[in-house]
Amino acid sequence: MTLKKIPLAGVIGSPIAHSKSPALHTHWLRSYGIAGHYVPVDIASDDLVDAIKMLPKMGFVGVNITVPYKEVVMNLADLITDRAALIGSANTLIFRKDGKIHADNTDSYGFIQNLRQKAPNWQPKSGPAALLGAGGAARAVIAALLDVGVPEILISNRTRLRAEKLREDFGSRLKVVDWVQAGNMLEEATTVVNTTSLGMLGKPELRVPLDGLQPGALVTDLVYTPLQTHLLNEAEKAGCHTVDGLGMLLHQAVPAFERWFGVRPEVTDETRATVLRS
Repeated sequence: MTLKKIPLAGVIGSPIAHSKSPALHTHWLRSYGIAGHYVPVDIASDDLVDAIKMLPKMGFVGVNITVPYKEVVMNLADLITDRAALIGSANTLIFRKDGKIHADNTDSYGFIQNLRQKAPNWQPKSGPAALLGAGGAARAVIAALLDVGVPEILISNRTRLRAEKLREDFGSRLKVVDWVQAGNMLEEATTVVNTTSLGMLGKPELRVPLDGLQPGALVTDLVYTPLQTHLLNEAEKAGCHTVDGLGMLLHQAVPAFERWFGVRPEVTDETRATVLRS
């Protein structure tokens, strides 16, 4: 009798001990009765190429990729989805049975699904979006917002050049605003997104003036430690609809889990509670 191989998956980064992804995927594996494991893998940059080549031989069906390797793994993939190519980075690798490595980016999907779940009445076409930050997360958010029909994205970053690069890459629906004027763009926005790490535990606070927030606007923060950031607190006081950033992490994991383990998991209140306890 030949025993079936137990599928393995994991998340690669450095450092990686803080990741909540193992708690999330382990919860789903247990919930759906799947014999599999998901582990954190801390790999030094010099070992990354060799390690990724070895993982399929060890029984891995795929891995998530996080900081600082989301861009570099694009060079290791045999197949890259259009979405990953547009965003310029991959957060998911699928190790196919034919030996090819398939790179995808599910951050855009996770971002939109989080908003759809927590703010079902959100109307993305109702007006401009204001976006703070111009890093890798911003690229995924911009791709998502443009895809759902946001008419204009006002973007501001501490280093203006990075914001200008995004406008160059994504087109004329982006308008760059100087960081010192970032508070002003909130007055026009019906959707506001913080993609920076400002406000995260251990990071400086987000010091953009928030008195321009409009009642009824949707405000979301990709930071989820703490879950309720200064931005979200002020937005609630201003009468905005707020969505925390944890749901993006949960929803971006859904397509990857399905590809690796053959079951499409649901993001439920229990899922959130399990990850928050981790």
